[in-house]
Amino acid sequence: MKKNPIWMVLNAVGLLLLICIFALPFVWMISTSFKTLGETMTFPPKWIPNQLLWENFAKAWNSGPFLKYFINSTIVSIGILLLQFATIIPAAYAFARFKFKGNQFFFGITMITLMIPTQLIFLPVYLQMSSWGLLDTLWALILPFASSAFGIFLLRQSFKQVPEELLEAARLDQASEWKIMLRIMVPMAKPVLITFGMFSFIGHWNDYFWPLVMTTSDAARTLPLGITKLREVDGGVAWNILMAGNLILVVPILFVFFFAQRQIIRAFVYTGVK
Repeated sequence: MKKNPIWMVLNAVGLLLLICIFALPFVWMISTSFKTLGETMTFPPKWIPNQLLWENFAKAWNSGPFLKYFINSTIVSIGILLLQFATIIPAAYAFARFKFKGNQFFFGITMITLMIPTQLIFLPVYLQMSSWGLLDTLWALILPFASSAFGIFLLRQSFKQVPEELLEAARLDQASEWKIMLRIMVPMAKPVLITFGMFSFIGHWNDYFWPLVMTTSDAARTLPLGITKLREVDGGVAWNILMAGNLILVVPILFVFFFAQRQIIRAFVYTGVK
């Protein structure tokens, strides 16, 4: 069926408009990070600076213990992700493949937690972390997110798509439930795991509220909190330095996104089970 040329043009224009809406703020951030402070204040705004000031990044990085912030953010984001994988995979497998009394009830309770905002439960969690002596430590940023109801839901839906005959064949070969889960279910759910991992990493890498509540010193603070200190550089809001700091914050996220994107494509193309 031949496509209408007018519809193709409108579709292309619409896609271009969407790209501009989402890309322009990012392009503006990159442009501003290389400008002088004076160029950030000009009107009409200049998209291309007269000279690329790479020292803006050095000034942002040296304005505080950014290496410490970066290491803390990496430890927290990866630590949370590993704990979540260790908890959501067995939970999703149990909810999807085992029939036991209270299965639907407990799964419903798990889903209800998705409707509870973090800001509503931070006080009891704060008091719990305080009673354990974990305030102002990385553990206070990791342990409250050791599991994920959203991850359990996604994996459960994926695990339910696996044919029961495949699992029965594995059981006939004397495979244990743990072996079935790790050798059959997890590889088949690889696209879901990678997608969830990407969202989890990005969400906790960008998290501002929880580190702000749980930490009081630079020893346990993360990059988003460090970025806010850039407002105090040069006695005012230096937008070029602030945007340089934000670009430092965003680069690891872009790396994770593009890496995960390639892995998702490979996982969907993969059609067998090793």
